[in-house]
Amino acid sequence: MPTYAFKGRNKLNELVSGERDAANQDELRALLRREQITMTQASEKNVVSIPKLGRRKKVKAKELAVFTRQFSVMIDAGLPLVQCLDILAEQQQNTFFKDVLRQVRQNVEEGATLFAALEKHPKVFDSLYTHMVEAGETGGVLDLILQRLATLIEKVVKLKRSIVSASIYPAAVIAVAIGAIAVIMIVVIPQFEQIFIGLLGPGEALPLPTRIVMGISNFLAGWGGLALLAAIIGSSVGISYYYKTEKGRWQIDTLLLKLPIFGSILRKIAVARFSRILSTLLSSGVPILQSLDITAKTAGNVVIEKAILKVRAGVERGENFVEPLKATKVFPHMVGQMIGVGEQTGALDAMLGKIADFYEEEVDTAIADLLALIEPVLIAFLGVTIGGIVISMYLPLFTLIGKLAGGPK
Repeated sequence: MPTYAFKGRNKLNELVSGERDAANQDELRALLRREQITMTQASEKNVVSIPKLGRRKKVKAKELAVFTRQFSVMIDAGLPLVQCLDILAEQQQNTFFKDVLRQVRQNVEEGATLFAALEKHPKVFDSLYTHMVEAGETGGVLDLILQRLATLIEKVVKLKRSIVSASIYPAAVIAVAIGAIAVIMIVVIPQFEQIFIGLLGPGEALPLPTRIVMGISNFLAGWGGLALLAAIIGSSVGISYYYKTEKGRWQIDTLLLKLPIFGSILRKIAVARFSRILSTLLSSGVPILQSLDITAKTAGNVVIEKAILKVRAGVERGENFVEPLKATKVFPHMVGQMIGVGEQTGALDAMLGKIADFYEEEVDTAIADLLALIEPVLIAFLGVTIGGIVISMYLPLFTLIGKLAGGPK
C-alpha cells in the first residue's frame, strides 16, 4: 500500500500535515475526512518499509511516561486516535519508539483496537499498560486511564531514581578506594620492597605487618591478581546464570529479603510497588483477579510474586483479601490491617494508594538513613586500610633510623 504525504485543514481551520497509507488519493481523502481533516494537497512517497525492531533498542520509562501524559491530553481534547498516534510518533526522537508507534497507528487504522495494537509490542507496552488501556477502551474513559498510567509510571521512575541516586555515592567511593588500593599494592609497594632489601643487612627480617602487606602485594602483582579477578568475574557470571533458574531465583530473592538493613529496604520497595500498581488497576476498573495476576508479574521478586499469587488463589476461592495476605507472612502486619479496613469500607483502591504513599516515604527515609550510615563506615574503612598500609611501610624506616642514630642492633 503506498504512503501519501498530505496537507489539509482540521475542524478548527488549522493547517495540518502528515503521512497516511492508502490505496489511492480517494481512499486517503475519505480516511482524512473521518479524522475531520479536509485534504488540500497530497503526493505519493516512495515506499519505505518500517525497519525491524532491534532487540538491543528499548524505550526508557521516562519516555513512556511523557508519551502517555501527552496521549491522555490529546484524547481529552477530542483529537481522533489515529491523529494522536501520528503526531506523537513524528515528534519522538527515539527512532525505535517512533517505529513502534507507527506500527500501532497502522494497526489502529486497519481496524484493530488500541489494546490489540499495543499488545503486539510487549517490550515497550507491558501487560500492566495494555490491560489498563483495555479497561479504558471498554469503559470509555481512555483519557482518564492514560492519566493514571502516566502518574503510575512517573512514580515508579521517581522510586527507581531515588534508589539509583542513593547508590551512586557509595559505589563511586568504593570503586575509587579499590582502584587506589590496587595501585598502591601493585605499583608502589614493590618499589619499597626493593629499597628495604637494599638497606637492611643480611639475616635481618622485616616487621610482620610489612611482610604481610608485601605478601599481599606480590600475590596481587603476579598471577594471583589475575586469578582473583577471574574468580570475581566467574562468580558474577555464575550467579547471573543461576538466578535465571527457578530454584536460583527463589533462593537469591529469599536471601535478599533477609539481608540486614538492605532486606528491609527491598521489602518496603516491593510493598510500595505492589500497592501502587494494584491501586491503579482496581481504580481503573480492571477485575481484581486479573489485577493480582498483573501485579504478580511486575513484582520484581519471586518471593513477593508467589505471595501475591497465593492471595489471588484465596480470593478466587471466595475468601476475603486479608486472610490469604496475612498467611503469606511476606507483607507487614500494618499492610494487612489497612487493606482489611479498605475492603470493609469498599475503598480498597484508595487504601492501597495510601499504603503506597506511606511506603514510598519510608523508602526515601530508609535510603537517607542508609547513606548516613554508609558514609562514616566508608571513611573508617579507607582510613584503616590505607593507614595500615602506610604504617606497615614506615615500620622498617623506624628501624633503619634507629640504627643510624646508634640505637640497639
